[in-house]
Amino acid sequence: MLLAGISAFAQLYAPQAVLPQIADYFQVTTAESSLMVSMGTFGLAIATIPWSLVADRIGRKRTISIAVIAATILGIVVTLMPTFELALAARFAEGLALGGVPAVAMAYINEEIHKLDAAAAVGTFIAGNTVGGLSGRLISGPVGEFTGSWQTGFIAIAGMSILTASLFMVLAPKPQGFIPAGALGGTIGDAIRETASNSARHMRDPVLLVLYLQPFLLMGGFVALYNYLGYHLTDEPLLLPVWVSSFVFLAYLAGTVSSPIAGRIAGKYGRKVVMLICDAISLVGLAIMLIPTLWAVVLGLIIFTGAFFGSHSTASGWAGAHPRFGRSQSTAIYNLAYYIGSSILGFVGGFFFQSLGWNGLIAMVASVVIIASLVALIVLPQKHKPDPKPFGRMAN
Repeated sequence: MLLAGISAFAQLYAPQAVLPQIADYFQVTTAESSLMVSMGTFGLAIATIPWSLVADRIGRKRTISIAVIAATILGIVVTLMPTFELALAARFAEGLALGGVPAVAMAYINEEIHKLDAAAAVGTFIAGNTVGGLSGRLISGPVGEFTGSWQTGFIAIAGMSILTASLFMVLAPKPQGFIPAGALGGTIGDAIRETASNSARHMRDPVLLVLYLQPFLLMGGFVALYNYLGYHLTDEPLLLPVWVSSFVFLAYLAGTVSSPIAGRIAGKYGRKVVMLICDAISLVGLAIMLIPTLWAVVLGLIIFTGAFFGSHSTASGWAGAHPRFGRSQSTAIYNLAYYIGSSILGFVGGFFFQSLGWNGLIAMVASVVIIASLVALIVLPQKHKPDPKPFGRMAN
């Protein structure tokens, strides 16, 4: 799963490190260039539920394999597009393919690994995703600058993705816990109706609604910050070369460390407390990033990133644990909110950056974190209590 995550998330976030080059190549604005990220995440968001239905029929490992292979091919297609509009269309298609990984990963882990604590397991999986996200940013930026072509950076990511996807298909064990949909009775129509019924009930649950709001706001702010970080680092007063600024994305490793730690602490002291503490720490990181020196930007970014992933891993585990039944639908809705938030707010952040500069972007991100925290503080229960009203035929 680590290999599958590297393949998927390296491709998803590869454009972030070369957005200034993409803007120059296609002659588009700063905000418009961020659509290369947003179209990929938007495609991923709307594809998660359809991919989960496919996986119920053909199996988890097979679905993930098909998804990463298709995405790698489409990632190469992006580099061949002559216009910005066609490149965005190819990125959207790539996102649709990539949706097969997060849509299926949690079900695959839950079916094949039974003895790990749920909160810690979710945190560990998300930590693995950060390695992929970091790889995409860390490789595409330097390769793109040294070759003078953002397309070469994309091709380098595609080559790495081919390797990791191939290793995943060879090394991932044959599924032992998977039962195809229909094996216990019912048709694909029954599965679709149950998915719709469970999803509708989730959307009437105030606890789940607040949990779905968390990733929309927090991930949106997170992606907005990372989208325009490269512009800030290469502009005055820092004036870093692109290849040097790409290494700042190593701050992503803070999420690799914080996710499993937050999961374990949440299991001991409660998820709400951990989420609120992480959100408060992220605000501290944003404040430090207002200091116009490189060390402050890096330190603040590390603090903000670690806190974000701590909050996200906690909220995602809660969204899957709260309902007694229909948990895969709850996880799918959480992922939908997560990536739609990154698509919308990641783009909107560009207008704040263009109009108000780096400080304006920081203020926007801080605002969404504060809103998310206040809503969580008011609505979420102090201790997690599973939904007392079971519904649907299947727990997963």
